[in-house]
Amino acid sequence: MVLLSKYSLVLLSGGIGKRMQINIPKQFLLLAGKPIFIHVLEKIERLHQVEEVVMPCPVEFMEKTESIIGEYGFHTPIKIIEGGSSRQESVYLGLLQCSNEQVIIHEAVRPFITVEGFQELINERSEDAIFGLDIPFTVLKGKEFVEENLERSQLVNVQLPHKYNTSKLLYAHECARQDREEFTEDASLYFHYFQSPIAILKGFEENIKITKPIDRIIAEAIYKNSVYMEG
Repeated sequence: MVLLSKYSLVLLSGGIGKRMQINIPKQFLLLAGKPIFIHVLEKIERLHQVEEVVMPCPVEFMEKTESIIGEYGFHTPIKIIEGGSSRQESVYLGLLQCSNEQVIIHEAVRPFITVEGFQELINERSEDAIFGLDIPFTVLKGKEFVEENLERSQLVNVQLPHKYNTSKLLYAHECARQDREEFTEDASLYFHYFQSPIAILKGFEENIKITKPIDRIIAEAIYKNSVYMEG
């Protein structure tokens, strides 16, 4: 049963911060006095089903990442590895290091996922599941000109964390590498190769990805409503 499975967790930590207009990875930015990724690891530490964390990150920041983690005394084993040249490659490299049947994929710059959110994902009976939000605005296909109407009620804004069967997700990534296919996240990659149902759980408005300068302002505001950092 999936509910009894032990998990590996791949925590993507590869962003250099171009959109943030900084020259260090975004996860090192401070939120309430702590690096953003430490807030995430503190949640993971409370998940007894997660037996290991694999963190792909830029090679030049591996030592710094390890040093910061060492200051907080986490008990869950954390393996820091060299990330890839893309998000997709970093996930693939992380999966190669996972030793458990199930894997959770999360991002180091999504600090507002709660322990309860992680637990909801783990407890979901479907083997493969993601969080998603309804899209509250009109979406059209096109660049210079409108090409097609899209029905927003049939669309979903994908959030992390996700969970998958580790072997199946690794196989899908290997297929994508062989086919030279690029995807922006794992649900689209996984579905492309398996065409099998992926459960969509109701996402959290507060579960933002901190990628742009405005996101830091929003993140500080969310943090002040400390209920989101408590659970």
